[in-house]
Amino acid sequence: QVHLAESGGGSVQAGGSLRLSCAASAYKYPSICMAWFRQVPGKEREGVASIYLNVALPNGGTSYSGDAVKGRFIISKGSAKNSAYLQMHMLKPEDTAMYYCAARAGACSDSWSLTSRYEYWGQGTQVTVSS
Repeated sequence: QVHLAESGGGSVQAGGSLRLSCAASAYKYPSICMAWFRQVPGKEREGVASIYLNVALPNGGTSYSGDAVKGRFIISKGSAKNSAYLQMHMLKPEDTAMYYCAARAGACSDSWSLTSRYEYWGQGTQVTVSS
């Protein structure tokens, strides 16, 4: 059974940086779309970024990011197979949320930010940004 393990959350002051990691274990297909979502209580889960990983692409494939984080957050291929990083810079208090890793087989596509497209979810890691 595929399991997504997240790490790297924590507390930081506004303007600081954090890096989140997500690794998918027991995933047996050659390609995967990995994404990060975030959620605050009372609001819908929001797509942050996604990246297409394929064994034929050593640096990862197409990535997408949400408008709220463009220019500040970067998603990249992780060092382990079927893993991804979310490097977060210039953090703002409004970035405070529970961050979830998600994954699905195949490409990400333009609908990457729809939660219904993802088969696998991590437990979440909290990111808190203080002003």
